[in-house]
Amino acid sequence: MEIINIALAGTLESSDAQVTVEPGENGIELTIESSVIHQYGNQIRKVVLETLERLDVQNGRVTIIDKGALDCTLKARVECAVYRSNGITENLPWGGVIK
Repeated sequence: MEIINIALAGTLESSDAQVTVEPGENGIELTIESSVIHQYGNQIRKVVLETLERLDVQNGRVTIIDKGALDCTLKARVECAVYRSNGITENLPWGGVIK
C-alpha cells in the first residue's frame, strides 16, 4: 500500500500515540518521540515497522509521538493513519486480518 496523502491518527493523551504518515520516496523514514524511548524505543520501532511491512508500505515518512501506548494501540494507530492517507474509511481489514 502506498502513502498518498498526509494523515494523522491518535491523540496526545496518556497511554496513546499520535501517528503521522506522509508520502516519501526513500524507504521508511521513522521518527519517534517518547518519554520512555530509552526503555521501550526498540519495541516501539519494531511494532511500527512490522505493521508497515504487513500493510506493504515501502516508502514514507512516519512520525510517532508516544505517550505510553501499548503495542496494540501503536498497531491500530499506524493502520488507521495509513488507511486514512489512502481515503479508505469503510470495510477496513483491522488487526489480524491484515496479512
